[in-house]
Amino acid sequence: MKKEALGRGLDALLGEVSEAYENESSTQDGVIEISLSEIEPNPYQPRKHFSNESLKELAESIKEDGLIQPIVVQDNGIDGYTIIAGERRFRASKLAKKKTIKAIIVDVTKEQMQQYALIENIQREDLNPVELAHSYQKLIELHDMTHEELSGVIHKSRTHITNTLRLLQLSQSTQKALIEKKISAGHAKMLVGLEEKDQTLIVNSIIGQKLSVREVENLIKGMKNISGIKTVSKEPKKVSPQIDFAPLKQELQKLDIDAKSSSNKITLEFQNQEQFFNLLKKLSS
Repeated sequence: MKKEALGRGLDALLGEVSEAYENESSTQDGVIEISLSEIEPNPYQPRKHFSNESLKELAESIKEDGLIQPIVVQDNGIDGYTIIAGERRFRASKLAKKKTIKAIIVDVTKEQMQQYALIENIQREDLNPVELAHSYQKLIELHDMTHEELSGVIHKSRTHITNTLRLLQLSQSTQKALIEKKISAGHAKMLVGLEEKDQTLIVNSIIGQKLSVREVENLIKGMKNISGIKTVSKEPKKVSPQIDFAPLKQELQKLDIDAKSSSNKITLEFQNQEQFFNLLKKLSS
């Protein structure tokens, strides 16, 4: 019952976000202008990386056409407002040298504030895979949901959600490479489950050698085979026939030369230089 109720709450939250951004006319009466200097970012914002190029493009659009959709804020009860959704528009407006921004003021709890930020970012296409994974994880924790239940609410496949969450198992350096687009999500998924040192080795190979996902897959298979992680059938070694050194040893004994043999090898031990020259004479005669 708990999961079902929370699931419906999340679905309703999706509707609220959609209404705030896609049906501006219904909220026009609640839109006001707020000074940018009075606004602070949402402390629960899952997005940690904002593309400078994308922000510049949005800033130019705001300069020319103004802000089409208002941001959503809450009165922080102290000296200004906290962003609930719309931090990208807030940053772009500052970049465009705007003094104020359109905003809708709402009254929400800290949990709802976090949910708004998560939902808004999930609905955007440019959220990087690691941030998306953290967003999914937070929603699952907030609503005590399964991957299947979250799938039904945000309309993404369960497989997509599970595979995205697995990216959080990667080392921090590998996640950083993914965030910086030095490797693709396809590359990253191949590295899940590998030890950190192996991840680092393969990431460096991807960057340095421009490896495709298929090439990375083959590389990992080869590494597993060499390390013995994966069993590979091998042909039995051919056994060489044993050599009988007895006749040679008899001839060497006549020259007082000691000889020892093992595994088709024979070792000669000379007492002095004269023994060595006597053997040479014997071989050349």
